Order: sequence, then structure tokens, then C-alpha cells
Amino acid sequence: MTLIAQRTVLFADLRGSTSIFERLGNAEATSVITHTVSMLGRSVGECQGRVVKTLGDGLMAVFDTSPAGIAAAAQMHEALELLVQRGSEHGASAGLRALRLQVALARGEVVEMGGDCFGDAVNVAARLLDHAGDNETLITAGVLTDVPTDQRARFRSLDWMHLRGRAEPVQVHVLGGRRHQAENVPATQFGPIEPSPEPEGIRLVWQDMVRVYAAEHLPITLGRSPQATFRLEDSKISRSHARIDWTGGSFQLTDLSYNGTYVRFGSSDEVISLRRGSCTLHGHGVIGLGGSPSDTSLPTLRFDVLSIVDTVPHLV
Repeated sequence: MTLIAQRTVLFADLRGSTSIFERLGNAEATSVITHTVSMLGRSVGECQGRVVKTLGDGLMAVFDTSPAGIAAAAQMHEALELLVQRGSEHGASAGLRALRLQVALARGEVVEMGGDCFGDAVNVAARLLDHAGDNETLITAGVLTDVPTDQRARFRSLDWMHLRGRAEPVQVHVLGGRRHQAENVPATQFGPIEPSPEPEGIRLVWQDMVRVYAAEHLPITLGRSPQATFRLEDSKISRSHARIDWTGGSFQLTDLSYNGTYVRFGSSDEVISLRRGSCTLHGHGVIGLGGSPSDTSLPTLRFDVLSIVDTVPHLV
């Protein structure tokens, strides 16, 4: 039987599963991932959704309404957070503690046939998942339209994104309050940052282009797309390569690309490599876009986190 109906489509994917296989071996790692994906599936059922299929370390689900899909996404994040926390308390492997969750939702007409689902909303949700950061939920404008007005303040606009395989960009929003809500002090992969005056802006410099952005004007999208907030015209850079958010009183850089992003702070030789991950920007340094830090031909831009009053965006 074939059914055509308006549905909210959800894709969820576990990041960090590769390290679990490396640390635990195939048999034990498969058991851990299967258990975790089943846990995510239970969140779908508890929110009146249906798991269409599991996808190795993720799943696809559909919901009659967007609020139900969003509730399932929030419940998934909370369940994984609790699982990782309990694992840490009981000496679980670093692989389990490194698990992160990406979720993406889109709404539209879906064809349900033979237990599977097809349609533009399915394709959009699957492609949008590629742009989600760790422990982040992205939704399209169509999903937000289906959300009651008094609940829309939970979402922040990320402007328009170009998705792989689509000619037209898609308006995207991010569910706030998840990725860094448990952190009282911003941290990088090098450890906690010492308390300092709250930054008020960030300066980005690429070739002869200089931009200064106040916190209230974020997020900033870095990429070669004409729709990117900070456009860098270089073939090594993805159309939507990375994003800078203002979260919890700090600037957070998230990689959205296929080739990766890296950060080098100050004059340090140590480098943070991001593959769909995030880190806190502090002080000053260099952001490399598109590959390995050892490749000197890669496009790079300089950043300075500012603690000044006059940080209105401007062109130089």
C-alpha cells in the first residue's frame, strides 16, 4: 500500500563510533552501538514516531507532527548524555565517552511504501545531517512553521545553507541550549580556559578582507557560497565550511565541511583538528580550512577575540 502524506522526517547519527570499534573490537563495539541506537529508537516510539530503518550507527524516523519529532530529538540527546555520564562514572572506555549525536529534521510530502519513505523531505533531512555539529539538532524552516509560536524562541536561525545535490539553498535553524549547556566554564580540547572578561566581538582577517562581528550578530557562516556571512573564494573551501556561534558567553567554531577545519592558537605549535566537531575560540590564532595543517597551500584566516565596545560589523 502506498500512502502520500505530510510528515516530519528525522535522521540521527552517532559520531565517534569508529573509535569504539578501534578500542573494543568488532563484537563488543557492535553490541554497544546496537544498544545505543535501540535506545534512540525508543525515544522515537515514546514521542509517537516510527523508526523507518536503522542505518548502522544511526536511524531514520517519521512523525505526524514537528513538535513530536523535536521532542524525540531532545529526548535522544538527553538519553545519550545520561548514558555517557553513567559510563564515565563506571569506568567506561574513552570510546563510549566520546560518543556524540547529530540530528536533522525536515518536513514535507512523503511517500510511504513497503515500509520505507521517499520524497524531498527525506533527502533534505539526510543532507542536512551532514551540516550538524556534535550534539546538535538542525531543522528546516518547514519544521519550524509547524511549531507553536510560543515555542519558536528555542531555535536560532543559521540563515540559508546549500545542501549537497540541491540547487536551491535551504533555510536552517538550530535548537538552542544543548551543545554546551552542561558546561559552566568554556573549554577547548586543551582543557578549561581561565576566567576572563566576557568577549564582546571577534575579528576575522582573510587576505585584504577584515570583518568585526559583535556577539549579537552571530552566527557567522564561513564558506565560498554567495550566501556565506564571511565569504572566502577558494576551491579548497566548502560552500558552507564552518560556523561560528555565540554560546554560553564564548565563541564556538563548528566544522561543517568534508575536508575538515583546524585551529592554531597564538604562537603554539599545537593544533586542534575538527571533523564536524567544535571548539571554543579564545585569544587569537589561525583557522585553516580544507585539509591538513601540514599543507601550507591551504587557505587560512586569522581571528582575534575582542573585549571592546565598538564591535559593530563593518567592511574594510
